[in-house]
This record gives sequence, C-alpha cells and structure tokens, in this order.
Amino acid sequence: MQAKAVAKSVRIAPRKVRLVIDLIRGKNVGEAIAILKHTQRGASPVVEKLLNSAIANAEHNYEMNTDNLYISEAFVNEGITMKRFRPRAMGRASQINKRTSHITVVVSEKKEG
Repeated sequence: MQAKAVAKSVRIAPRKVRLVIDLIRGKNVGEAIAILKHTQRGASPVVEKLLNSAIANAEHNYEMNTDNLYISEAFVNEGITMKRFRPRAMGRASQINKRTSHITVVVSEKKEG
C-alpha cells in the first residue's frame, strides 16, 4: 500500500529541489524529517511540509503504521515557467525565467519479515 502527496507549481526551481529530494529518497520517514530539519536549503521546508502531508495521508486514509513508513518514491517535475523581462543597457531587455516545480513524495510501509 502506498500513500502520496503532491505539491504543484511551487515557486522554486526544480534543479534546487532535486538536491534536497535526493538526500531523503529511500530513507525512513523519521530519518528523512531529521535530515530536512538540518539541511540549509530553501527547498527543505517545502519538502518537509509535503512529507508530513504524505505521512498524514498514509495514517488517515490507509491506516498505516507511521513507524514502518519509508519514502519509496520522490521526484520533481518542471512546472510552468513564468517569463519576466529586465531592462538592460541601450534600451534592450533580457528575459528572466522564473521556474516552478511539481514535487511528489510517495511513502510505503515496510514488509514484515
């Protein structure tokens, strides 16, 4: 049985979120939360909140035991890119891409035995 949580259109670049997601993939839930609390990255609070949501979904919707949960899947997809323009020299403008992320975290229960 699996429980998942998805955060869409989070205003942080997917490349930055992947650095955090790679730290916790495959870990126990308690260990992953400890890692996220002590990681100095902008994406850490967002991923931690999403992980807590996945844990709550597992507990409430599927009645899983939170002590046996681990992160079976965690991935980041690129969301929409907001295009903004910044004035430059000699009347020109350059484009600024403000990237967004779709973050997915899936938790599963460990098999007994």
